[in-house]
Amino acid sequence: MELTRRDAIAALAAAGITVGGGAAVLARDGRDESDGDTSSNDDAATDGTVEGPIEEGHLSTLVAAASVLYPSEVDRTEAFVETFVRGRASEQPDHARGVAEAATYLDDYARAWRDRGFADLDPDEREETLREMGADTADPVPDGSDVERVRYYVVNELLYALYSSPTGGELVGIENPQGHPGGVESYRRGPRR
Repeated sequence: MELTRRDAIAALAAAGITVGGGAAVLARDGRDESDGDTSSNDDAATDGTVEGPIEEGHLSTLVAAASVLYPSEVDRTEAFVETFVRGRASEQPDHARGVAEAATYLDDYARAWRDRGFADLDPDEREETLREMGADTADPVPDGSDVERVRYYVVNELLYALYSSPTGGELVGIENPQGHPGGVESYRRGPRR
């Protein structure tokens, strides 16, 4: 299953972010999901496309985390994660600061224990790092310990984005996730299998 920027916009809508803001992120980014380009926008940090405290390094860490948190059936997570994070950062800068701080802590933790940034680790090492720090069992507390903040702002944030999108919802059998209006037709047919 392929995650698209449209999925990210639907997830933003589920988070209470206006769809217009998500569309603006797409326009500023200057990339069309149909072109198959999943590379990051190298000029994003300098041309104003990243709102608030989110920087390219934070996005790399979040994309790397998504690669181990999301089911293997999911493809093209980079564009999805970047669109969701940028859209949310533009509308909720305080929340974005929490995401940036948690991503920085995760990266610093990986450097301290593995001598490389989190995004530079292979997928097995990323998963081990999250487990070793206790992010898989920590309570998600936005103003808690560093690990609780990683759980809240990285792990839960990325999982929320995935499962509130139409594609992510379909993975778990929710054709029409909350916040995503499927239209009248979605109520006339049964779930797709």
